[in-house]
Amino acid sequence: MRLRNIPGAREEMLVNPYVVQNPEQYRGQWNRFFGNDNPLHIEIGMGKGQFIMALAAANPGINYLGIEKYSSVLIRALAKQEELALPNLRFLRFDAESIETVFTDSEVERIYLNFSDPWPKDRHAHRRLTSDRFLARYAQFLDPNGCIMFKTDNRGLFDYTLETAAACGWNRDDVTYDLHNSPYEEGNFHTEYEDRFSALGNPIYRVVLKPENGAK
Repeated sequence: MRLRNIPGAREEMLVNPYVVQNPEQYRGQWNRFFGNDNPLHIEIGMGKGQFIMALAAANPGINYLGIEKYSSVLIRALAKQEELALPNLRFLRFDAESIETVFTDSEVERIYLNFSDPWPKDRHAHRRLTSDRFLARYAQFLDPNGCIMFKTDNRGLFDYTLETAAACGWNRDDVTYDLHNSPYEEGNFHTEYEDRFSALGNPIYRVVLKPENGAK
């Protein structure tokens, strides 16, 4: 599906107070940026922001960064944040290909990957956000006691993620092939895509990935 361009969206990213400019400068210093020592959670590919905004509102003692590379998508989240003005939530208009330049050792407690692009062709597997390349990047800055929470409606991507994570030395916990009809649905915050796919009768898959010795 082609992304609809919103005129002025890219320019808004440069002036909106909720978008962090030059985030590399805060690498290792996000606690200084937020002005506290609260844990840091991030969502990569946050879309219009329904998920991360609900989390930030429910958990004021946690700092959140929503990461989205498309200005025309992120601008929708900015409109909501300007109404809510959540103090523990900021956004990065950023490509995850360089994610390790923004965070450093043990700085992030939790990573959310929700309904990521499945990149179904084998030759594009390295672009998947749960590929071995990306798992290696996350291991550079994820807290040893932290985790990656991954949700998708794509069975092929889910199976690939389980296999890749195991091969890369990650523990795979709380695996479910039908999240909304499992004990893990309690406390589960929905994304826009999640509601859409679930309404169509699609099961939602979820796994929690945790680093073990050797994951780095």
